[in-house]
Amino acid sequence: MSTAPRIDIDPAAFWADPYPMLAKMRREAPIAFVPQLGSTLLTSRDDISISEKQIDVFSSHQPAGLMNRLMGHNMMRKDGEAHLVERRAMFPTISPKTVKAHWTALFQAHADRILDAIAPGRIDFMRDFALPFSGECLKSITGLTNIGFEHMDAWSQGMIEGIANYAGDPAVEARCHAATSGIDAAIDDILPAMRKHPDQSILGVLLASGMPMESVRANVKLAISGGQNEPRKAIAGTVWALLTHPEQLDLVLRGEVSWLQAFEEYARWISPIGMSPRRIAKPWTIRDVSFEADERVFLMFGSANRDEKHFERADQFDVRRDTSKSVAFGAGPHFCAGAFASRAMIADVALPTVFARAGRIEIADDEPVRIGGWAFRGLQNLPVTWRQ
Repeated sequence: MSTAPRIDIDPAAFWADPYPMLAKMRREAPIAFVPQLGSTLLTSRDDISISEKQIDVFSSHQPAGLMNRLMGHNMMRKDGEAHLVERRAMFPTISPKTVKAHWTALFQAHADRILDAIAPGRIDFMRDFALPFSGECLKSITGLTNIGFEHMDAWSQGMIEGIANYAGDPAVEARCHAATSGIDAAIDDILPAMRKHPDQSILGVLLASGMPMESVRANVKLAISGGQNEPRKAIAGTVWALLTHPEQLDLVLRGEVSWLQAFEEYARWISPIGMSPRRIAKPWTIRDVSFEADERVFLMFGSANRDEKHFERADQFDVRRDTSKSVAFGAGPHFCAGAFASRAMIADVALPTVFARAGRIEIADDEPVRIGGWAFRGLQNLPVTWRQ
């Protein structure tokens, strides 16, 4: 075990709002062992930025990790050339060129169709737009167009909860297994047609690359686990942040600040991916903290993005902020492969379309907005009144 000082947390309070405890760690023990999580946490932006690039020490390869065990060995849990081979195989689907030339128009069609079906009145924006929009876009990108967006969302949630199940809840693990079995069945169902008529989807390009089928399945599951959960939370969350900061929404609507700036500030402020685990590959020391091989550490992206050394008034949402130091999409070789697609979905399509189509959109006062999570954080709902 590392020689990091021990800090205890209340897991329920940490799930509800991790930021006060993370701020305390940055002040008192920026590298701290948290027994309730069974891991040493790195909470300063500088330590995380440096460590994520040191793959010979902070390894993504975690043979016994939850993601490997529950979802298969995907590129996110590989380092070096093994990671790059699979990342390059997926790149034709999610490159900036493909996103601009192919996916953005399809994203727009999905957004328009879903908004056309929303009746004026009281809605849950998360349920009625963010969730189906993210799901339909992900169906297109993965190639699993033979399922409903509801399946995509349930599978993503099942896997997200499974790989964050550090308490070992058997019911959570069972739901994760059900999700991965459902994905395998959907892949098997569409596989004959995809082999006959490959397309630009993730499944299409990975099959065309000659990647072993076991790795194809694992990487499709990876795309679903993050490609549904994080975008839907970021879409709803950015809308919520702008509605609760009307003066900042006005800046965006007047064109003084871009939709992309608003999205990236939200992703800094409420990091949808709050943590990434690593395995210590060899004995290592950071300042006065020593690590032994095979220890587990958590790189706390959500903490890095509120590090006072890099962000003034870090706890405040400010669309005028310089977010170049944010690590919302990662900071090293595992920088989110789907970042370009996410930016197109959210900043190029979802946000401008929603606010252009809504004659008035206001947060409803009959239900509280719920937000939670520390490994994966975001809104659970967004009750609004919607007028076209």
